[in-house]
This record gives sequence, structure tokens and C-alpha cells, in this order.
Amino acid sequence: MIFELIYPLTYICFFICSVTVVQGQNGWRVTYTSTQICALKGSTVDMSCTYTYPYWIDSRLTKMKEKFWFINGDIKPVDLKTESEYKDRVLLYDYGGYYSSVRISDLRQSDSAQYQFRFITNQPGGRYTGSPGVTLTVTDLHVHLRCHSSCRLPDNYKYTWFKNGQEIQSETSSSYSTSFSSEDTVSCAVKGYEMFSSPPVSLYFVAPRVPSVTFSPSGEIIEGSSVTLTCTSDANPPVTKYTWYKRGKNQLQSRGEGQQFVLSFINSSDSGSYSCIAKNSLGLKMLEYVNIDVKYPPRLPSVSVSPSGQIVQGSSVTLTCTSDANPPVTKYTWYKEDEDSPKASGQNFTITDFRSEHSGNYYCEAQNSRGRQNSTSHLIVVSCECLYLTAHRLRKKLKTQ
Repeated sequence: MIFELIYPLTYICFFICSVTVVQGQNGWRVTYTSTQICALKGSTVDMSCTYTYPYWIDSRLTKMKEKFWFINGDIKPVDLKTESEYKDRVLLYDYGGYYSSVRISDLRQSDSAQYQFRFITNQPGGRYTGSPGVTLTVTDLHVHLRCHSSCRLPDNYKYTWFKNGQEIQSETSSSYSTSFSSEDTVSCAVKGYEMFSSPPVSLYFVAPRVPSVTFSPSGEIIEGSSVTLTCTSDANPPVTKYTWYKRGKNQLQSRGEGQQFVLSFINSSDSGSYSCIAKNSLGLKMLEYVNIDVKYPPRLPSVSVSPSGQIVQGSSVTLTCTSDANPPVTKYTWYKEDEDSPKASGQNFTITDFRSEHSGNYYCEAQNSRGRQNSTSHLIVVSCECLYLTAHRLRKKLKTQ
């Protein structure tokens, strides 16, 4: 025995009308993920948006002071969390300063309203409200169910309907209209053959839960390798769209769609914070962030000399080796060309009382757990002019004695 759920046309708004609306100017912007949402009484709904603002204005760094959701375009907007009728039913999520989501649970029909996001910065006049906002309609869902078999049964057969395992006494036809809560189950059977009832169908609907992300392979992420990120979220109906983002300096960067996100031949520029958004017809949910930390051996080291310029005999000179690496360089070693033994270890190498025999080509080796890299040779010589002047002064001194 099989039954069908036939949704009346008047309730097709149960699904989100997913229209993205962008509103902004001069770098101030709010983008709502959906502007029309129809949700069930007693259920939970998520409304979300991304927002951006100028990072600097007239040499002044923009700092966020306040951000909140409010309803019905109040002349003086009031944070939704402080409204008494929403007490203990509102949660605000903010990810990385560019994405905001408000969750309202145990929805009531009185929650039907226009919801807007507003943020306030330290800039003069730096208050911004995203318009037109999100229109939420809360309703009881009414469905029409039909019980049927794979072959035609006699017209005089009567039917039995069960709601949450309990027989509905007043219903005996093959069709049944009802309203239900989000956790109800319904089944049907031919009267007198209740032991052969249809499987119960859950009428439980839920927007995506907070997604989780797994990495494959697990462990350290090495430069040049490939890594696959998989996003998973529990939802009913199932998630229909996964979107991946990377956290940028002052905005989210879209990186692709699909439950899996593959980074091939990964390099250091791929390091950063990533997030996925799971979406179904009832809403969406964003993972806070997962971090990708790409490990790589030392880059070509650079050598600096202090003091710069000519090196005077008898003075001191310090060579400094620097190399970018992840994890950071743990060991620096100094060598002089054509000599097997290292001259020193450590990021700095100082030669005191510099003499002509110290002249030559020096280079450093940077090492971490992923590998090692040598710098190019750096030629260091005692200034010939300085040697000549020293000898000339010595001869002059001998003549006066």
C-alpha cells in the first residue's frame, strides 16, 4: 500500500523563494541570501546575509561597533534579541565579520514580518541597513494525502489512516486532508487489512544543521599534494546545494560548489580559512571556519650584511639569513665556499676583527621539518682602499720615529 502527499497550490510557498538581493553604495553593501521565506509554525528558520564596508575612509580604519537584526523597518531599530516576544528564541551567528545569520526557533504566526540587518561602525555616518530585507511568512502546512495500490482495488474498499501510529477514526476514504506539525508521521491501510499498512512517512522538515567538514587525506597538508574537503549537513529535505568560500581580507571569496572541494597541487597561497554553506528548500547554514595550513620547505634564503657598504679591516660584520617556511625555519647554518666544515649556526653570523683571510663567498642553509634550502653565495671582501690607507699611515709613522 502506497500513499502520496499532494501539496495544495496555495502552499507552494513552503519552499524558499531564493532571490539574492544586493543593496549598497560606495563600498557599503548588504546581500541577502533569500528575500522571501515561508516556514512552518513551530519550526526553526535561518535568515542570512553577507555585508561589506570600506576598510579605510580618509585614512581612518573602519571598526565594527554593533550589528543586529530588527523587524518591520522600525524608525529606531531595536535588536531582535532584546524584543520580549523573541526571548530565548533568537540566536545570532556572525562568521569572520562578513556573514551574519539569525536563527528563530519555535516559530509563531506572529513572527511573520520584514527582517533587516543593520551594522554600525566608528566612521562618521557609518550606519548601514540592508534593504528591503527578508520577508518571513509563518504558516501551518496543510497537505492532501492519497492512499493507493499498484493495482486497482474495488471501489467499495474503505481505508484506515494512522497519524503517529494512532488510528484516525473519522477517515475511511482513500484521500485525507490534514494539517500537521513538523514531527508527525502518517500511514494508511485498507480497512480490515491493517497489518499490511504502508510504511509511515515522516512529515518532519528541517533546514540544514551546522555543516561539518572532513579532510582527505587527514594529517599535515604538504605543498604540491592534493586535498579533498567534504561538507556534510543533516537536513530534510536533503541539502541540494553546497557552496565553498575562502575568507578574504574584507570579504568572502567564492571558491566553488558541490559537496566536495578539491585543492590540487596545493601551494602556500591556498592556506587560509574556508567555510561551506549547506542549503535546502527550507534555508541554509554556514560552517564557522576550518583552517588549511599548507606546510612547505624553506624558500630561497636571502642574506643581508650589516653594516652595509665597504668593510674596514679590523671591524665587525654581521650576516643575517632569512627564509620563509612553514613550519618556520628551525636551523640556520653558515658556510664559506670551498670549505667543508660549517662556519657557524644560527640566523646571525658575526665575524669580529675582520681580516683579509676572511674575504670570500659565504652562504647560509635554512632547514625545517619539510626540507632545506641554500642561499646564493654572498661575496665579502676587505676594501683594498682601506688596506692601502692603513699601510700608508704605517710608513708615515715609521718615518717620524
